[in-house]
Amino acid sequence: MASPSRRRDTDLMKLMMAEYEVELAENDRVGDFFVKFHGPVDTPYEGGVWKVHVTLPEAYPYKSPSIGFVNRIYHPNVDEMSGSVCLDVINQTWSPMFDLVNIFEVFLPQLLTYPNPSDPLNGEAAALEMREPEKYIAKVKDYVQRYAHPSLFGSSKKETDDVDSDSDIDSEWSDLEDNETSCPEQVGAVAGSSVVKSGIFV
Repeated sequence: MASPSRRRDTDLMKLMMAEYEVELAENDRVGDFFVKFHGPVDTPYEGGVWKVHVTLPEAYPYKSPSIGFVNRIYHPNVDEMSGSVCLDVINQTWSPMFDLVNIFEVFLPQLLTYPNPSDPLNGEAAALEMREPEKYIAKVKDYVQRYAHPSLFGSSKKETDDVDSDSDIDSEWSDLEDNETSCPEQVGAVAGSSVVKSGIFV
């Protein structure tokens, strides 16, 4: 049986070999990194690009990773303030049989394609998706253009300029690390570290 550290290194290499762009967080921890994630095709998220913060616990893969979106996304199961993801397979049914590639090729695309408004982290998005799906789709696409357009990828503050007047995004970004999510058993991914450098794993 592979040790947690060896399995962690192996899964990171598999993720990079699958042609995902992986960047180390500024703290240089191998288990703390960012992945460039593209919205799934044939969904309102198509064309969007997100930086996803992944934190692997010391006991990975026997304990689930934490994941969160750095740039904003409008989705019933993603906390708009912190970017934390309420994902059943991460929070409740994680198994060592899963790996990082599964998260980005299966679990996240499934979450964006089939939101679960009955277990929301964003109550407004959940209500809109159930009651007025056309308006929900329009708002998702608006967020993609504002915060996840490929031309904005990698910027820190620029992508938050066009925000609704009732939101103070500067305050949100400065308070990310203090936010808590209501998702049961959420490990608490924090999407706030925006300074990264190229990740070369040895």
